[in-house]
Amino acid sequence: MALVPLKPVLDAARRGGYAQGAFNVNAVCQAKAVIEVHEMLRSAAILQGADLANAFMGGRADFANGTVEDKIAGAKNIGDAVKRYGEKSPVPVVLHLDHGRDMESVKAAIAGGYTSVMIDGSSLPLEENMELTREVVKYAHQRGVSVEGELGVLAGVEDHVFAASSTYTNPLTAVEFVRSTKVDALAISYGTMHGPSKGKDVKLRREIPIAIRECLAHEGLDCALVSHGSSTVPAYIVREINALGGNIQNAYGISLSELKAAIPAGINKINVDTDIRLAVTRNMRELFATRPELRESPSIGGVYQLLTEHPENPDPRAFLPPVYDTVMYGVVEDDDRAALVAAIEAGVKEAVATLIVEFGSYGHYPDVELATLDEMAERYQKAGI
Repeated sequence: MALVPLKPVLDAARRGGYAQGAFNVNAVCQAKAVIEVHEMLRSAAILQGADLANAFMGGRADFANGTVEDKIAGAKNIGDAVKRYGEKSPVPVVLHLDHGRDMESVKAAIAGGYTSVMIDGSSLPLEENMELTREVVKYAHQRGVSVEGELGVLAGVEDHVFAASSTYTNPLTAVEFVRSTKVDALAISYGTMHGPSKGKDVKLRREIPIAIRECLAHEGLDCALVSHGSSTVPAYIVREINALGGNIQNAYGISLSELKAAIPAGINKINVDTDIRLAVTRNMRELFATRPELRESPSIGGVYQLLTEHPENPDPRAFLPPVYDTVMYGVVEDDDRAALVAAIEAGVKEAVATLIVEFGSYGHYPDVELATLDEMAERYQKAGI
C-alpha cells in the first residue's frame, strides 16, 4: 500500500490503548528490516529519519555539518527505500522526520517522500516556537502530511539536539500550543532523556501526560502525545559490545516498566534510536570477531578499521562510510557486503521486535483507518487546519 500519514496510525493507538514505537533508520537495509519485523508482528510501522540522518544518507559522513543539498539528497534516498519496501507491505507504513530544525529541513523531507514531519522549536521562546510550528503545519497539512511539535526541553544529546537539563511541559501551555498550532502530535518533556546515558533508575512523571491529556480533552482539542528520548539501552547489549572490544560506559536507559506505565497515562508514540544503534554496532563487532578473515576484506574491511578506532562510539554511522553505496542505495555487491547487511538487519529486528510487543501495537494494523496524503489534505482543509 502507499505510505500513510502519521495521524491515522496514532488515532488507532489512542482508540486501542497501546503505543506505536517509532524507530530511527540510517540506511536502506535498516528501513527494510524495520518494515519486515512490523509485518511479522502485524503492526503499523513508523520509520523515522532524523534531520541529520538525511544529511548522512545524502553522503555526508560529517553529517553534523550537512547542507540543505545533502539533506534533500538524503531525504530522497530514505524516501525511495521506504517506498521500495513499504509500498509492497500489507501493513501501514509512515515515514516521519525526527527533529526537523527549520522550514528548509521540513521541505526537503516532504519533497523526499516523508508523510509526517516533526518541527522542533522547543529551544525557542514559546511565541517563536508556536509561530514556526504554525508555519510548518500550514505547509504540511496542505499536502496531507502530519505534523508533530515539541514543547518542553529534554536533557541529553542526540545529533544536534542538546540540553544540559530538562524543562517539564506545562499542561496549560500545552493546551495553548495545540490550540494555536493545530499540530497532530506533541512531544512532551516528562522525564525521558536523549542519548545512551539517561541515568540509573529514571522515574517518569506520568502525572504530566495525564494532566495534558485531561486538559486537551476538556478543551475539545485533538492531539496525540509523544515520548522522545525513550530508548531502553539494554544492558546485555552494552555488555556484549564491551566484551567484543567496545568501551561504552555509563549507558542507562528508561526501564520498560516505566515506559509501559506511561502508555495508559496518555503516551501514544514512543521514539527509539539508541537501542537500534547499540544492537547494530554489537552485531558488526560480532561479525568481525567470528569471521576474522573479513577484517581484511576489500569490500568491508574499512568498517572494521573504524570500529577498532572508535571503541567508545555506539553509533553505526561512524563506521559505515566505507560502504556508503550500501547505506544510501542498498547496493550489495558481494558476499562480504551481504554478510554485513545481514548482521545489521538482524540487530535492527532484535531491538525493534521486543518493543513492538512491549508497547502493544502487535496485531493492530487492521485497526488503522487508512488515508492517503490527498485524502488527508482534503480532511485538513475541511476542518480548517
